[in-house]
Amino acid sequence: MKGHLILLDHLTGPDGPVEAAALLRDGKLEDLHVDSDAPRPGAIYRASADRPVKGQGGMFLKTPDGPAFLKQVKGLSPGQPLLVQVTGHAEPGKAIPVTTRLLFKSRFAIVTPEAPGINVSRQIKDDDARDALLEIAHEVFAGHEMAARNAGLILRSSCDGADADAVADDIAAMADLALQVLNDAEGEPEKLTEGDGPHTLAWREWVMEAQIETEAGCFEHHGVHEKIAALFRPEVSLGTGAGSFAVEPTRAFVAVDVNTGGDTSLAAGLKANLAMARDLPRQLRLRGLGGVVVLDLAPMPKKDRRSFEGALRASLKTDDTDTVMAGWTPLGNYELQRKRARLPLSETVTESMLE
Repeated sequence: MKGHLILLDHLTGPDGPVEAAALLRDGKLEDLHVDSDAPRPGAIYRASADRPVKGQGGMFLKTPDGPAFLKQVKGLSPGQPLLVQVTGHAEPGKAIPVTTRLLFKSRFAIVTPEAPGINVSRQIKDDDARDALLEIAHEVFAGHEMAARNAGLILRSSCDGADADAVADDIAAMADLALQVLNDAEGEPEKLTEGDGPHTLAWREWVMEAQIETEAGCFEHHGVHEKIAALFRPEVSLGTGAGSFAVEPTRAFVAVDVNTGGDTSLAAGLKANLAMARDLPRQLRLRGLGGVVVLDLAPMPKKDRRSFEGALRASLKTDDTDTVMAGWTPLGNYELQRKRARLPLSETVTESMLE
């Protein structure tokens, strides 16, 4: 089908149903969230300072789910309680990455403790719409206790065209949650919020106009199992005659190798590299891959490097995961540094779950 389709279903795990959400665009799998036993990004802990790591300028913390690591610690002593939020998934054998800069994020609103001010997303260009949203924000948030406690509010781009009552309710809910958490800062280590699961993440982040299906079995009906199974294979086709590329994670980095296939024209290398650049963020997102990414590109003249960089930069702008374009290596490879925002697909889904 044409357009966006949001599917909310479950996969069959060894211990029971596993919540999952899939986003399809024109029948192609665009995004995927699958729940796991790991702490969810966005979860908030009341943690306890454990021991400093002087060489790294950070400190290990105690949480109910194991050790966490907090960077750039100042004035924190062992045993001191503090509120922290999970920023991403831990690498195997490493502590949970956390921050003390809490964000209470929902579909329309983000409450920002210790960052005062009311702001509207710059993506909302219409002055009348911005003024209307600011009026709602001041009416709901300015008198709330969180505003008096030096907190701020960000109205997201999804507010554009949204129902005013829904926006107001969302602001109030996030402000109430923030107040409840901040008032619970003292005591033994405890998980105060769980973080959003796949279905809530889909509601929060996939705000485009879309058809939504929630019936059990909708994954199977739309062939999502087969689309996920294809992600366990390294090779990705770039279309008829355009070659392919392979995505293979190693312990040190993610290797991406571009091949021109049967195209022997002078522009074959550039065409394959541009096609890969357009699809790479989607492939990394769906596979849950991050860290260092090394691109072994198809041969192309140095004069075409600027065109490739432009295509890659434009593609990365549409992705919600922070990625740094590190640049060219002496051997002509291109390197990226991508935030580990998701667990690798291989750690959340097994092929038996797709049968």
